[in-house]
Formats: sequence, structure tokens, C-alpha cells
Amino acid sequence: MARYTGAVCRQCRREGQKLFLKGDRCYTDKCAIDRRQYAPGMHGNGRNKKLSEYGMQLREKQKARRYYGVLESQFRKYYEMAAARKGVTGENLLSILESRLDNAVYRLGFAMSRPEARQLVRHGHFTVNGRKVDIPSYLVKPGEVIALKEESRSLDKFKSAMEANGSRPAPKWMEFDKNNLVAKVVSAPAREDVDLPIEEHLIIELYSK
Repeated sequence: MARYTGAVCRQCRREGQKLFLKGDRCYTDKCAIDRRQYAPGMHGNGRNKKLSEYGMQLREKQKARRYYGVLESQFRKYYEMAAARKGVTGENLLSILESRLDNAVYRLGFAMSRPEARQLVRHGHFTVNGRKVDIPSYLVKPGEVIALKEESRSLDKFKSAMEANGSRPAPKWMEFDKNNLVAKVVSAPAREDVDLPIEEHLIIELYSK
């Protein structure tokens, strides 16, 4: 599958805010957006550039895509799924994005960033209901159990991640047993579970045109 392979920090600069795609580095003085607070490219340092309504909607969609590491075709598919469900389409969309396995792994503290979580899932370190799942876009459902594989628990990367993220609370839609490194999905993610600065109504307005 196609995947963005350019400089990750360019994405943060393009959106004008930190997307936390590099884990710990985003909290240091090496963070590119702290040093260059303007969009990349030869015209990125222009001043007083006012976005149109369409421009604001597009930027909000791109920001959400980049937070979760989703390509355009898959993001549109999620929008169609959200529109087909009962309830508010924007909230449904965020619930679907939060339900991705790579996001769940990140939320539980197994990884320092969503890109790292995506890689760990692809490498087959996690199981869902006892079966290995190496598809980052797998959507977890209430009642399913996510666990770190037994043979992966001794790896230093997981030990250091769990130590660094020990104070990070598990999301309310999952019950996490930190001793056994097992989490149960108890409900679908709700809007209040999404702590990202996303104005989902702008995304829905964009796709509704």
C-alpha cells in the first residue's frame, strides 16, 4: 500500500501544529515546528494568508488524516461508514478512527507514537481474542480482547514504552490490565474520548458537497 515517506515534521508544519508523529522528539527542542513555525515550501513563510471556507475544511480533513496515518481513499471509506451509521456522522467518524488497532495500541501506551504503533502491529506483536492480527486498520469492537504476545513481552522496546507511559491513563472505552498487558474493549469510543483538536463538522461539510 502507498504510504507517505517524506519528512514527518513537514506534516506538522503544514498543519501549523504538533501532530506528535515522532514520539519523544516532539517534546524536545529538536521539534521542527518549534524552530520553523511556518508551512514548508518556498511560499510557506508568507504572512496574513487567509484560508477560504473550503481551505479550512480541507486543512481539517488533512490534519485528521495525518493524526491517524490514514490515506485519502481509506479516510473516505471511513466517512461513508460513518454516514451509514445512526447518530452524528462526525462523531461516528472519530469513533471509527479511534477504533483502529494501531490507535488502540498507542492509547494503551505500548508505543510512543501512532506511526510506531502501526509498525509494531505490522510486525505481529499483538493478538485480538487470542489470534495474531497484523493489520493496523483492523477495527476493534466491544467485547474483543487486545494483548501483547507472550514472546514479545521481554523486548526492551515494550518495557521502556510501558515505563515511559506508565502514568498515561487507559482510554475509558477499554479496560487495561497493566500487569498482564491485556485490554478489553468495553464500548465504542465516544466523542469525549477523542482528545485531539479536530473540528469534525468541517470534515463532514467538505465531504457533503
